[in-house]
Amino acid sequence: MSIVDCRDRYCVVGAGSSGLAAAKNLRQQAVEVDVLERSGELGGNWAYGQGTSRVYASTHTISSKRLTEFCDFGMPAHFPNFPHHSQVFEYLKAYAEHFGLRACIEFNTSLERLEPDGPHWLATLAGGEQRRYAGVVIANGHNWDPRWPEFPGHFDGQIIHSADYKTPDVLRGRRVLVVGAGNTGCDLAVEAALHADTVFHSMRRGYYYVPKFLFGRPSDVVGEKLLRLGLPDRLRRWIVRCVLRLTVGEVHRYGLPAPDHELFASHPIVNSQLPYYVAHGRIKPKPNVAQLCGDRVQFADDSHEQVDLVIYATGYNITIPFIDRQHLNWRDGRPQLFLNIFHPQFDNLFIVGLIQPDSGQFGLVDHQSQLVARFVAATRAARPEADAFRRQKAAYAEKSLREAHYLDTPRNLLEVEHYRYRKQLVRQMQHLRAA
Repeated sequence: MSIVDCRDRYCVVGAGSSGLAAAKNLRQQAVEVDVLERSGELGGNWAYGQGTSRVYASTHTISSKRLTEFCDFGMPAHFPNFPHHSQVFEYLKAYAEHFGLRACIEFNTSLERLEPDGPHWLATLAGGEQRRYAGVVIANGHNWDPRWPEFPGHFDGQIIHSADYKTPDVLRGRRVLVVGAGNTGCDLAVEAALHADTVFHSMRRGYYYVPKFLFGRPSDVVGEKLLRLGLPDRLRRWIVRCVLRLTVGEVHRYGLPAPDHELFASHPIVNSQLPYYVAHGRIKPKPNVAQLCGDRVQFADDSHEQVDLVIYATGYNITIPFIDRQHLNWRDGRPQLFLNIFHPQFDNLFIVGLIQPDSGQFGLVDHQSQLVARFVAATRAARPEADAFRRQKAAYAEKSLREAHYLDTPRNLLEVEHYRYRKQLVRQMQHLRAA
């Protein structure tokens, strides 16, 4: 089979929110793209019912619409502050329509293998077709490959991962254990409190719980104002801690474990209802699971509980299955990339969306994609600023990306503080002018 020559084009892998942003910004810099999408619809995680989606029926964003939306395409005014997944999906479809992106998306097209081919990239599709591309932007997401914990023993009941949870039917009339205290785990524990007979919530440590609203405004909007003041981290931490004491109170008074880390050292838990249902006895906090014992679960404090259903809300693996890790500068469980985007050696391989921000994602990925598109355009035109940027990212090859103040856990592997990260991206864009 002959190789299709696409050396004048870029390949964007995935038509979720990150792939759409990458395609739009590359095209605005006069770079033509093919977007390869393995499902039959765009939207990725937000396309409820598609195989690419991990949202459940009741999912709303945990970041406000104003700190979630793309830079140049705002969410509609009639959307609530925290849109439902169906509204986010409609928004992504409107974005694709507005920027004419559907024409460059190839649906039901799965990329099987990606490998260097001289100065280009060779893409092998599921049907065997091979294409030679000028470059590639990987936007396949990092919230789709479930991470399963390994506990000793066996369990006689049902075990599912939150990735496969969709509706509360599975909860009704059952004794449910939710394992994991991230945002998904807390949301599912609250949902179980409304539908299950009994709910246990296993968490390895205590957390700070940020309500969705502070002083009548979305909490991330309030937090953004503090960040804009440029306050030292210690002062900002003290202010937020005082605000949480006034609005939420000390979480141990509800029956939750006290946090064992500093504020901002872990991805924020944005949930107004979990402390409420714990205080009402509808959610019973438990420590980490020690062992599965047939129809019961033993916990780290040696307590036992009878359980019918276990839901693992234990996060996702960072998985990029179609390319060897040796081509991704993979270390310490993740690709080590300049600004979480740029490969230190390859000038035509990028990943967008490989971040876990403390607020919304779409706008940050839009900035990432703008920077990628400007670098591609500057490289094609052989402009001197491309050489300067190239030296900068090459010098970053051996530097670890994990910020020191975050807990060293898989949960924080991709964590970025959105405000400072966005400033970094904007500062870099100022050195790479638009075509």
